[in-house]
Amino acid sequence: MNKVILITGASAGIGKATAKQLISEGHIVYCAARRTQNMQDLVDIGGHAIKMDVTKSDDVRNGVKKILDEQKRIDALVNNAGYSVYGAVEDVSMEDARRQFDVNIFGLAELTQLVLPQMRQQNSGHIINISSIGGKIYFPLGAWYHATKHALEGWSDCLRLETKDFGIKVSIIEPGAIQTEFGDVMNQPMLDRSKGGVYEKMAHAVIKASSGAYDGSASTSPDIIAHTISKAIASKNPKTRYAAGKMAKLTLFARKWLSDKAFDNFALTQIRKMAK
Repeated sequence: MNKVILITGASAGIGKATAKQLISEGHIVYCAARRTQNMQDLVDIGGHAIKMDVTKSDDVRNGVKKILDEQKRIDALVNNAGYSVYGAVEDVSMEDARRQFDVNIFGLAELTQLVLPQMRQQNSGHIINISSIGGKIYFPLGAWYHATKHALEGWSDCLRLETKDFGIKVSIIEPGAIQTEFGDVMNQPMLDRSKGGVYEKMAHAVIKASSGAYDGSASTSPDIIAHTISKAIASKNPKTRYAAGKMAKLTLFARKWLSDKAFDNFALTQIRKMAK
C-alpha cells in the first residue's frame, strides 16, 4: 500500500536519496528542508516540497498541517535533518552547542510530537530516526555531535515503549561512512574554532583521520541508507535498529566488545598517528 511519508533534511545526501527511493516505489512523499530550491528534482519526479527549518515551530506546525489537510494521514516520519558541530568542548561556544541540540534533538522531537496524535488515531505509524554509529561510539572533538546522537538513541528507545500499544513503530538507522556534505560542514568550523589554540594540532589530525569518510574514497553511497529505510518502512515487523554503510557493523561490533579503555586507546592511536 502506498504510504504518506514525511522526510526532513531532504535537500541533499541521505534525505534526498531516500525521497527518490520512496517516490520511485509509489509512495506519497513530502520532502522537507530549508533549501526548497534544492528539491526541484524531487518535485519533478512526483514529490512534494515543503520549506521547513526544524528549529522553527511555525515551519514544523505548518508543514504537518499541510500534509494532514491534503492527505488526512501521515504513515511514516523520517527524522533525517541534522548536522555536526565539531571542536573541543573547551572551544565550542554554548550558542553553537545549543544550536546542535536544537536541530538534532529538539527540532526532531517537536515534529514527532506533532505527528503522533494522528498516528495514534489511525492506530498505525512508523517513526524512523536517523542516528549514526556516532550514537554508540565517540571520537575526540566530537563531544556535542556525539552527545546528540547518544541522546537520540535513548530518546528513541523510550518513544518505542511509549507508543507500542498504539500501533506505532520506532526504528533507529545507524549509518557508517556515507558520502554526504557532512565533512564540508564539519571541518572548516572546527579548524576556525581551534586556530591558535591547544587543540589545533588535534583538529588537523581528526580531519586527516576522517579523510575519505564523506567524499567517496572510504565511504558508501547514501543510496544504501535509502534502501535500508525503504526496507524498514515496508516491513510489518521492522527492526528497532538498522546499521548500514561502510564500517558500520564492524565498528559497532568492536565497540560492543572493547572496554572503554581499549576503545579510548584505539581512537587516540588513530589521532596520534595523523598528528605526526
